[in-house]
Amino acid sequence: MALARINSFVSKHMSGLILLVSAIALFWPKSFTWVVPHITFLLGAVMFGMGTMLTFADFQLIFQRPKDVLLGCLAQYTIMPLVAFVIVRIFALPPEVAVGVLLVGCCPGGTASNVITYLAKGDIALSVSITMTTTLLSPIVTPLLMLFFAGERIEVSFLSMMLSICQVVVFPIVLGIIINKFFQRIIQKIKSYLPTFSIFVISLIIGGVVSINSSKIFEIGIVTALVVVLHNLAGFALGYCVAKISKLEMPKIKAITIEVGMQNSGLAASLALIYFGAAAAIPGAIFSVWHNISGSFIANYFSNK
Repeated sequence: MALARINSFVSKHMSGLILLVSAIALFWPKSFTWVVPHITFLLGAVMFGMGTMLTFADFQLIFQRPKDVLLGCLAQYTIMPLVAFVIVRIFALPPEVAVGVLLVGCCPGGTASNVITYLAKGDIALSVSITMTTTLLSPIVTPLLMLFFAGERIEVSFLSMMLSICQVVVFPIVLGIIINKFFQRIIQKIKSYLPTFSIFVISLIIGGVVSINSSKIFEIGIVTALVVVLHNLAGFALGYCVAKISKLEMPKIKAITIEVGMQNSGLAASLALIYFGAAAAIPGAIFSVWHNISGSFIANYFSNK
């Protein structure tokens, strides 16, 4: 019962928990610096948890409703990178921060979008399918987009980034699916606690990123936060417009809107630390905090429609 109450509390107050961890890491950096060397492993653990909640049968929807999934994927991988590129140009951000914003835009959808879609009474199956598809495409698409949008600003290693995404994202998800297939009874017993585990781990990752950037966040935090907010809100707005113009039913519109606006910012922060430096991870960390807050408001609004 105690675990169930904790699980329920964390799920309901996800944004507050992430915000609390960020504040602690910002004003007391030493409390989370120990996380930094383990960020890649922690993100892999989150992806593994995502995989254990999936089955091979879940991929059938991709082939049953290819137009809906394709529309969501195209919207995800065009709107967010383009918006990031435009915002970076308008605000003339420092190169290391600009590349972090671009990296957030070029990453796939995050698992938080599935939770928000559920709360918004949207098409959960479509949301999960788009997340799965964009995630599995990310080893190729994300490095290509970064090469295209950020190649002039900073050196981007396509092959190296592709291998990193495979190691941190694709392999853990596939392993999770396999574990779920052969140990389904065990997974069913702990399945309801996996989202809480993911929230806890993502909070640690954000805490680590904030802790090593605490001084820089005070210098560039306000402008970067404004950029992140605009990026996220533009993603929601344009995702909604694309789905609405495509004359989809409201549950599908909700799913695509949320899917486009919410990124796998944990992946963005991790890749930024590996390839572009600590400052490049700031946009990903701020996005992780903000998109859960904005997503909650979107869910409340959509749930009444």
